[in-house]
Amino acid sequence: MVLVLKRISRDAIPGAIEKAQIYRYLNEPAEAESICRDILNVDIKNQQAIRLLGLALTEKFTGAETDEFQEADRTFQALSDDYEKLYYAGLVRERRARAELHAGRRLDMVTPLLREALQLYTQAEKIRPTGNDEAILRWNRCVRLIQSRPELEWMVGDVR
Repeated sequence: MVLVLKRISRDAIPGAIEKAQIYRYLNEPAEAESICRDILNVDIKNQQAIRLLGLALTEKFTGAETDEFQEADRTFQALSDDYEKLYYAGLVRERRARAELHAGRRLDMVTPLLREALQLYTQAEKIRPTGNDEAILRWNRCVRLIQSRPELEWMVGDVR
């Protein structure tokens, strides 16, 4: 017997998006990922599903080499908005860096990720929509993380 995935209907997409979001809130990123893949199987350009899939992938980061860092990064590059591409590319690197810190990785492996995240947030800030300060909020979180570890602050250096 060969198992085959079933396709959801286009009409079911809004409800599936809602379910994926609920699973993210319940800290079940694998469930959200599965639902997003079902949505994208029907509507490959669905921006909400792309965003949710990328976020679910980053929520599974553990700091291990097997983390789906590149897939998460590629997923966000499928977004159509240039601001979002930059913002989420920064988020992927920030979340990977935090996971690696938590896993006890060497700081010289973590600092390039934090530096890249800060650079991407700076680029996103320059083209952000009016009233959207998400990139600034993420920048500030990265800076606070770096400042909490003096050795990190020295290694990351000056980023603008």
